[in-house]
Amino acid sequence: MRLFNSLSTLLVSASFALGATPLFAQTPDFESVQIETIPLRDGIYMLVGEGGNIGVSAGEDGVFLIDDQFAPLTEKIVAAIRTISSEPVRFLINTHWHFDHTGGNENFGKAGVVIVAHDNVRDRMSTEQIIEVIGRTFPPSPTAALPIITFNDTMTFHLNGETIHAFHVDSAHTDGDAIVHFKEANIIHTGDTYFNGFYPFIDVESGGSIEGMIAAIEGLLLLIDDETHIIPGHGPLSNQAELMVYLEMLKTVRDRVKAAIDRGMSSEDFIASEPMADFPSTWGQGFLSTEQFLQIVYADLAR
Repeated sequence: MRLFNSLSTLLVSASFALGATPLFAQTPDFESVQIETIPLRDGIYMLVGEGGNIGVSAGEDGVFLIDDQFAPLTEKIVAAIRTISSEPVRFLINTHWHFDHTGGNENFGKAGVVIVAHDNVRDRMSTEQIIEVIGRTFPPSPTAALPIITFNDTMTFHLNGETIHAFHVDSAHTDGDAIVHFKEANIIHTGDTYFNGFYPFIDVESGGSIEGMIAAIEGLLLLIDDETHIIPGHGPLSNQAELMVYLEMLKTVRDRVKAAIDRGMSSEDFIASEPMADFPSTWGQGFLSTEQFLQIVYADLAR
């Protein structure tokens, strides 16, 4: 499985720097992308392709989908779903607005699937969005791609013998993040509040923050146990122990950046001091390098 089958191929190169125009890698070869289907339990699956990890609940009530990656992959995603169930896709919930999680919305919306998301997801998808740190401007999404049901704090679905609880976590990866909890099956889809095994992208321009990421993960740990299957936004299927390691990393970065700011260190001097040298280098070998992640957190906490 790819460590980061994600935004990195579209957004930034290793030369990324805050305030500078980033260089871009090539657009993914969607023709070569294969959708991997990972059975979990109780009719729930994780689909891995190119973009955010997808969650699927399939049963006699139909198919419930979490995120949908990129538009060119819709046919492959539907084909993967058809190996699981012949029932129609009834609901699609977006964990946030980023295009590697919502790119297939228009296709599914035109097919009659009911799209659901937090209020802020529809707001952002309805208007032009600019993420300066990656040098991208996103036009408003077509009407068919927009969520037609939105929620503020929580929403519950009762499908396929499951109580599916979706809830908002504030100012984490973005300002519209939703966590999806399959209560009976003991499975959670975290969206991009969790990048398993590597530094996450925090979209400060879309309302995200390091403090919100930490709060989201602390809240998640109250809901899970050592039997919980965790579908991260990016990275391999995870568990409680790995999520705790991720939380410790976030807290350590937060604390070290805050201390540097309090001492009056510039971001350049702080990064040059190699403050994460005692952490495994693998953290910086995913979507963002160590330097890139520290720059984002420094800019966030220095505001």
